[in-house]
Amino acid sequence: MENIEKLIDKLCETSELTADEYKEILASSDHDEYLASKAREVAQRIFGKDVYIRGIIEFSNYCRNDCYYCGIRASNKYCERYRMTPDEIIRCADSGYDIGFRTFVLQSGEDLTYSTEDICNIVSSIKSRHPDCAVTLSIGEKSREEYQAYYDAGADRYLLRHETYNKDHYGMLHPDKMSWSSRIRCLYDLREIGYQTGCGIMVGTPGQTLDHVVEDLVFMKGFEPHMIGIGPFLPAANTPFADCPAGDVALTLRLLSVIRLMLPKVLLPATTALGTAEALGREKGILAGANVIMPNLSPVENRGKYQLYDGKICISDDASLCSRCISARLKSIGYQAVTGRGDHPDKAL
Repeated sequence: MENIEKLIDKLCETSELTADEYKEILASSDHDEYLASKAREVAQRIFGKDVYIRGIIEFSNYCRNDCYYCGIRASNKYCERYRMTPDEIIRCADSGYDIGFRTFVLQSGEDLTYSTEDICNIVSSIKSRHPDCAVTLSIGEKSREEYQAYYDAGADRYLLRHETYNKDHYGMLHPDKMSWSSRIRCLYDLREIGYQTGCGIMVGTPGQTLDHVVEDLVFMKGFEPHMIGIGPFLPAANTPFADCPAGDVALTLRLLSVIRLMLPKVLLPATTALGTAEALGREKGILAGANVIMPNLSPVENRGKYQLYDGKICISDDASLCSRCISARLKSIGYQAVTGRGDHPDKAL
């Protein structure tokens, strides 16, 4: 116990440990409250009690990929597909703006129906109508030229989970036509172009070991992303991993705290998956050092169709109600929802 707390103190002071030291912290549950308290201290020193609220617009559940863990994978014939028009996406952002949101996360499967020009027009339209907003894209692997075009159109941020930094493990989670090297190339392209760039993993995916998670930590420390998405693996029906156990919530929370201490300024969501895995999961995520929550702005009739995993929460509440609910839940643990842009401290305007 004493040694673990010394390692946590060392991480607080230096923001970096050896691979073996990371593993020692992650492997023990005896120090979780001490770890979380240190992560809260760091998060509050930088962000206070503010939690940034992002509005997600899940605009298409068509996807060209066949990732083994994903409920909207291309070969899932039971998935009821939908696709929003550019005008519908823009109107959805308008509605979110009226509620108070100032960051919009446009997320979809890798739907090739939308051309580069389409995405650019959507982004530029939202930015011209709402110049005080940030637009985040989460639409998968693209060429550097496409990423540059989106950026030039006004996109501020890009989320692309790397899923795992271990090549063999990546191969266990994806079909052969998907490339680990391509995924990593995309992340470096995004950073070099100038995006606030986000990566991340699921905790507890089939085949994942603690050594894999440590590899991810070492990679993320070196890459220094502006955002990191960490949530537990949750199985999805009609996928090869449908019968696999869900990821460990306690390990997910531990990992959030370690990441906060490792990258103090990072934007770190308490994810919907965490709230799905445990009723108070998002609150526990904030208390473990997270500082972002992303409620859903998508039309209610589409939300149940964007099922990356089973049991997803908040698929029937309208955006206004969801926003008020999150604000109340944050207030109950002493935090406040902030709907401004919420940029990374080093990238703030």
